[in-house]
Amino acid sequence: MLYDIRLLIEYSYAVSSDHLRNLVRLLPCDIPGRQRVLSRHLTVEPAADERRDALDFFGNAMTTVAWHAPIDSVALQLMARVERRAVPQRLDLSPPVELLEEDIASVQTLGPEAPHHYRGASPRIRPFPEATAYARALIRPGMTALQGVEAVGRALNRDMKFDSKATTVETPPAEAFAKRRGVCQDFTQIMIAALRGVGIPSGYVSGFLRTFPPPGQPRLEGADAMHAWVRAWVGKEIGWVEFDPTNDQYAGLDYVTVAYGRDYSDVAPVRGVMRTAGGHESRQAVDVIPLDDEEQLTPAQGSE
Repeated sequence: MLYDIRLLIEYSYAVSSDHLRNLVRLLPCDIPGRQRVLSRHLTVEPAADERRDALDFFGNAMTTVAWHAPIDSVALQLMARVERRAVPQRLDLSPPVELLEEDIASVQTLGPEAPHHYRGASPRIRPFPEATAYARALIRPGMTALQGVEAVGRALNRDMKFDSKATTVETPPAEAFAKRRGVCQDFTQIMIAALRGVGIPSGYVSGFLRTFPPPGQPRLEGADAMHAWVRAWVGKEIGWVEFDPTNDQYAGLDYVTVAYGRDYSDVAPVRGVMRTAGGHESRQAVDVIPLDDEEQLTPAQGSE
């Protein structure tokens, strides 16, 4: 499936910001067998005094930009064309959850794909008793690791309510779980905490999700959004799988990956430091456009 992706993030500052520096993770990357990037281009306005593009430890594209003179607004615009490939269904060859530790121990590497990085506490996610107990109650004796991932993800979809006003980007997973409300970030971080609590390595995926308008209604420009879902390591035979607890499904052709990490802190689209006074406002608009929507298609411009 081919997609054109357009993203605009704008920040405006009440008082001009001096010495602003941002770390941006918005450029999708190639993922063997799953995703191929045909073009990508990130525009920054006003033009930064410094710009550096590189890969982080997890293989995510990151762009560092900095301004040394006062500015009162920043606009980040992404244009990309991405091919998303179907992942064939596999037999469930994952071990029982109680035996997954043996598979983890057999991995003799600490590269970015190693499950060891995704087992314990990370900067924003710490396994907490309530999530661990929740997962343990769902995982029956002999249940495979893959079945365990499905059981926890589907239960969270059933028991949590999507509520964009219940949490903020800073809300801890334990607080969102106590409310049983939140957005995709909360669903994802709670599921990660629950899986880690029962010994299933899991991490955070940031990207784009194609959405569909109501029947008979035109697709609204800017209606799509950045999304988050879970990747879990279910043994050496299968490796990593990706599940979206917000929508109770595996990540398939409608999902475009931007970044992998242990939690949101590793994949945040924009992080930065600044010297200023007063507040700021932000605005985001996203379009994920399938190429077969010819009447709405705007070709991606440029490439990195």
